[in-house]
Amino acid sequence: MKRFLKIVLLSTLLLLLVAVGGFVLWAETPARPGVAALKALESDEFVYVFEHENHIVFYPAICEAKLTAENATGQPHTITAFIFYPGGRVDYRAYAPALRKIAEQGIIVFLLRVRLNLAFFDIEAGAPVLTSTEGVDLWAVGGHSLGGVAASIFAPNHPQVRGVVFWASYPTDEQLKTIGLPVLSIYGTLDGLARPEEIEQSRALLPETAVFLPIEGGNHAQFGDYGFQNGDNPASIPAETQWEQIAQATAQFLLSLTR
Repeated sequence: MKRFLKIVLLSTLLLLLVAVGGFVLWAETPARPGVAALKALESDEFVYVFEHENHIVFYPAICEAKLTAENATGQPHTITAFIFYPGGRVDYRAYAPALRKIAEQGIIVFLLRVRLNLAFFDIEAGAPVLTSTEGVDLWAVGGHSLGGVAASIFAPNHPQVRGVVFWASYPTDEQLKTIGLPVLSIYGTLDGLARPEEIEQSRALLPETAVFLPIEGGNHAQFGDYGFQNGDNPASIPAETQWEQIAQATAQFLLSLTR
């Protein structure tokens, strides 16, 4: 009997190890960034790109000019920063195209690298950025798909955060509604994963002031640059067009938080 129980326990442990190993292997093989994403990681005279172990920073040259002017004249300039959580099982670098365009509008962007490529397992990934970054006057967070869910959980626990941006995503509870944080929800009308009707239903979980913006012809995968995604619908607009619309709407929302 003892021998039988030992065999059962060992078999159960082996199956558990195989299951965990399979999950880790699955999570660690994310959708890879495309050519446009890798190109967007290169610095130029408008945006400096710094790659750290757990995040990438898109730093606008204009922010450096603002800080220099502030030191010289004593007149304060508002510096806005945006912390971004990537979608589930997507290489975080794939979001560089749209995020870089946001930085070009004068907003510092922090693109997070999350544990196992699943933001839900790394909700506090943005906390070190908040505590270690100097010179930022206004913080906002956001994310794509599962990353948006993580951002919505992170925000209520950090009073520095003044706004939340969902890209093809929505919260799982009413925390943001309860605290009344400004919210922007951007979605593609052809999204097959975060379908427009699901986005519409999320209004009940968000403040009445939440802004919903459809990207006509946009889909789920074109919020980043990582190829087609199973379950999604083909987009009817180029990825570049979708990135531009996403970036412009996000930047306009973030800059409005200072008013």
